This record gives sequence, C-alpha cells and structure tokens, in this order.
Amino acid sequence: MHAADLPLTFRDAPRQARYEQLLNELRCLVCQNQSLADSQADLAQDLRNEVFRMIGAGQTNAEIIAFLVKRYGDFVLYKPPMKDTTWLLWFGPLLMLIVVGGVWWRVARSHENRA
Repeated sequence: MHAADLPLTFRDAPRQARYEQLLNELRCLVCQNQSLADSQADLAQDLRNEVFRMIGAGQTNAEIIAFLVKRYGDFVLYKPPMKDTTWLLWFGPLLMLIVVGGVWWRVARSHENRA
C-alpha cells in the first residue's frame, strides 16, 4: 500500500458510514468489476478523495452521485438506471446468450440433416 492508498476516515460515524456506502455503490472506471472501495487504481483513489472532500463540504449522497454521473456517465454506478443509453448494460449478456444459442442450434441442426 502506498501513501495514496491510505484510507480516509471521518471523525464522526454517520459521515464515515455515508463515505463507505458511496464507495461500495460506485464502480472503479479502470477496473470496471470493482467498487471504489476495493480498487487500488490511481483513478479510484482520486475518486475516493473527491467523495471524501464532497462529504466534508456537506454535499448529499444524491449531489455526489449526480456530480460523478455527469462527469463519468452512468457506468460509474454499479446499478445504472434503466434508460435508452443503458439498456445494453442490462440486456447485453442475455442478448449474447440468445445469439450464441441460436448459432449453436443452427449448427447442430445442419449436422443432423447431413447425417
């Protein structure tokens, strides 16, 4: 762990709990499969510092999330909202499964017809 990865802590428990909750709800943009709390990427540390600063400045969770979404898009959220620009995030894996299943089925049928 280098100096940039040192955990930031608040002196009062409610702000510390908010900070930790937000870090677990936000995605590391570098790692993509880790939260800001889990990531060791430099950008994640920068975002942790920013969230810490914003909580210290008295901003609400909604204001912090709105700021990060405006800057980085819905992808920064582990659970992005369902809308036109995020439907692929929600349904992409299912669509891929359907396409692969359809291709597999057609190949299997063509081999049956040849036999």
